[in-house]
Amino acid sequence: QVQLVESGGGLVQAGGSVRLSCAGSGRTFSSNAMAWFRQAPGKEREFVAAISWSGGVTSYADSVKGRFTISRDNAKNTVYLQMNSLKLEDTAVYYCAASYYSGSGVRRGSYDYNYWGQGTQVTVSS
Repeated sequence: QVQLVESGGGLVQAGGSVRLSCAGSGRTFSSNAMAWFRQAPGKEREFVAAISWSGGVTSYADSVKGRFTISRDNAKNTVYLQMNSLKLEDTAVYYCAASYYSGSGVRRGSYDYNYWGQGTQVTVSS
């Protein structure tokens, strides 16, 4: 059974940092683009960050650029999201996703992703 399992969410104060992890199992994702999305209450799921299979190409939503960093460790079949300078508006459920896409770039649309984790809650408090 193919799974993506997120961890690392929780309650954090504004201005603080959190690192999310997403571990894959059941197959290797080392040749696939991966991404993080998030969904806040009452809002649609939105793109946060994506990374190419090699880690050489990354892309970020404007709202998180300069504050969040996506990375991956293919040996561990794991992708990370380092979140710094957190704001109240970063509060959401964060989802990890993996795509069949194995080209040199990244994909930003949720429709481009084929495997999804169950999500992890990040709550930023004032």
